[in-house]
Amino acid sequence: MIPAMPAAAPAAARRSSRSPRSPRQARTAARTARRASFAALRFGRVVTMGAVAALLLIAGVWASWSSAPYVMLTKGRERGTVEVTHCAGETCTGPYTPLTPGSKARDRVEVDAVAVHKGRTYDVVVKPGTDRVLRSGPAGVLYAWAPLGGALLLASVVVAGGLRLTRAAWVLAGSGVALLTAAFVVL
Repeated sequence: MIPAMPAAAPAAARRSSRSPRSPRQARTAARTARRASFAALRFGRVVTMGAVAALLLIAGVWASWSSAPYVMLTKGRERGTVEVTHCAGETCTGPYTPLTPGSKARDRVEVDAVAVHKGRTYDVVVKPGTDRVLRSGPAGVLYAWAPLGGALLLASVVVAGGLRLTRAAWVLAGSGVALLTAAFVVL
């Protein structure tokens, strides 16, 4: 016999004497690993969809904020009326008649065509440094916040599908529909 052989035999015996995992322990370990991976995926989904919903809402506010402060905070701004005489594409034009002191009359100003109809006169606020005017009053405020209404509707889909928060999604969708409907009715 080879002298190294007896030394190797006890190590092999020790390995075989160790009790193997029972099937129950193996199932428990597999179940724990599966739960951990599902929890990680769930966490990733919640974080990702939450970020997408937040990004949609921020984009809606950002798009609305380009005209909302001028329409909502009219104190100290040039206010007047515009009689819409010509519409082409996305803009309408007409003469501006001032109502506030310091505001000057203009022969031609532009206003969004969605917010007005040809031949009618509207209360407006002049966007500072331009010849663009924005509708004022309730109709102007609702029209200014219409992009946020669309963002609320989009975010509701993400919240319902990605975050699985159906009540919150219904609140977002209801708010978006109410805002867009009110803007449509008032315009």
